[in-house]
Amino acid sequence: VKYDSTHGRFNGEVTHDDKHIIINGKKIVAHSERDPAAIPWGKDGVDVVLESTGIFTTTEKASLHLKGGAKRVVISAPSADAPMFVLGVNEKSFTKDMKVISN
Repeated sequence: VKYDSTHGRFNGEVTHDDKHIIINGKKIVAHSERDPAAIPWGKDGVDVVLESTGIFTTTEKASLHLKGGAKRVVISAPSADAPMFVLGVNEKSFTKDMKVISN
């Protein structure tokens, strides 16, 4: 968060404790769980999970986040079977019933 190859250095305070990344005093819960279904997204109040590990790129695998309570999953890599959307190209074909998409 503090350093980004595109945006450069973050002009703010970034720290952490055992369970959080803290940005400018705001705590964000961090998990180190390998099984997406075991991450308590619902308990944490997360609506959308950005799946960017490169491991869970199919609809079936990315849907494991839904079992943890997420309402939607956006896969940041190309997917073999999830609908792919590109802003300015086809985002108008997105429908609310789509729970897992690729971007």
